[in-house]
Amino acid sequence: MSSEEIWRLTAQDLAKATTRGDITAEAATKASIDRMREVNPALNAVVIDLSEQALEQARQLDIDKANGKNIGPLHGLPVTIKINVDQAGCATSNGLPALQNEIAKVDAPVVMNLQNAGAIVIGRTNTPEFSFRADTDNPLHGRTHNPWGKHISAGGSSGGAASAVMAGIGALGHGNDIGGSLRFPASANGAVTVKPSLGRVPAWNPSQKAERGMLAQSMSVQGLLARSAADLELAIPSLVLADARDPFHVPLPYRIAPKSTNLCVGFCKETPGFNTHPEVYKALDIAAGALRDAGYEVQEIHLPFLQDTGEIAYRALMGEVVELMGPDIRANGSDAIQAIFDEYYRQFQPFEGTELLQMMAKRTYFAREWSLLMQEYPLILSPFLPQPFFAPGRDEEGPAGVREVLGSALWSYSINFIGLPAGNIPTRLSKLERGVQPINVQIIGQRWREDAIVDAMISIEERVGTMAQHLWALMQED
Repeated sequence: MSSEEIWRLTAQDLAKATTRGDITAEAATKASIDRMREVNPALNAVVIDLSEQALEQARQLDIDKANGKNIGPLHGLPVTIKINVDQAGCATSNGLPALQNEIAKVDAPVVMNLQNAGAIVIGRTNTPEFSFRADTDNPLHGRTHNPWGKHISAGGSSGGAASAVMAGIGALGHGNDIGGSLRFPASANGAVTVKPSLGRVPAWNPSQKAERGMLAQSMSVQGLLARSAADLELAIPSLVLADARDPFHVPLPYRIAPKSTNLCVGFCKETPGFNTHPEVYKALDIAAGALRDAGYEVQEIHLPFLQDTGEIAYRALMGEVVELMGPDIRANGSDAIQAIFDEYYRQFQPFEGTELLQMMAKRTYFAREWSLLMQEYPLILSPFLPQPFFAPGRDEEGPAGVREVLGSALWSYSINFIGLPAGNIPTRLSKLERGVQPINVQIIGQRWREDAIVDAMISIEERVGTMAQHLWALMQED
């Protein structure tokens, strides 16, 4: 099998081939490295090249397999890691020049889980400064571009991960999400992801000098970006394995209940305060039709508490950010990121003092309301954004830019606030005036039910396909 044939394989197919011995771990790794060297110069998705150590690790895995040692479920799979988590021997720079020499001594739990499962890290992917922006650009490594074209932002903060995996650099890309940082780039690049439930994937950076704020702890999660939902089903069981360094990790298996395709799905089309673009309506209707065809009962519903959940979530988070991150942003952030944060503070006026504590407490009220609703609708199909994904640098264009990029993302950060899992999957390739781009939708699930979300996304995928082949044909034309 040629190098090009190998990097095109899904994570599932590649894992089967490496497990059977049809493809060596070294060949799988080399194919992704070859692809990285071909396309990454134009994308700037991978900003730390780990090819040499990846090939050494792959050769060792092949030796271990030949000697009869047990191999993991992700044996020989090339993956990427985002530059904001600890990986031994690498800088956890978080997109900041001030941290470019902060070398991690040990791996974060998510890195350890992936490597223990047999995955091979071929590089580290780009993120915006502080990993707190829906677009990926920073003064340390520069801008990451979307493989669909420069008319679309690569998204953020896991923009490098999504750009890389969709371009064929690695079978899986690690990312994380505090307000949408897995789902923004999935939507931008036509990737598939699940933002896990709070506590589902063990998380901690050994190099951190202080514990994160309570909202950062309760809203931020680790996850993966992939080219297909079936690849997530392969990988998530390894990701959720326990690590004692995260004392709030919930030790549950990935598969909590048998697969069911007759669940009742609440279908929401609107985003309060924003107009929905016709292409987003089409993407939602395609997803709803695919779910109905698979046997799901899809009913249109209205969520009266969505807007309050989202707005209180972000104002509370900004209240914590001002106090705990604010000094670092002023000291180490670029002029661009400081201007963006100033606009965040204007549009999402930070709660302070007693009111901040009250709104943090009200998180439980919103979580309860969603939980009660989802007794009747275990899955909710919604937009992710009410409009097609925005252009690079849109959030630098003043109030209107930030409102389009973040203000309209009520379906994103509200879910982080209450700690529910949410999937993101493309269902339509749109031909807009500025160019071709994918349109993704969101599927929200009950707490700990990532399996039900992935099942639903697989049902959609089986009927509408994936975006990778369309993208690769477009890239070949260019």
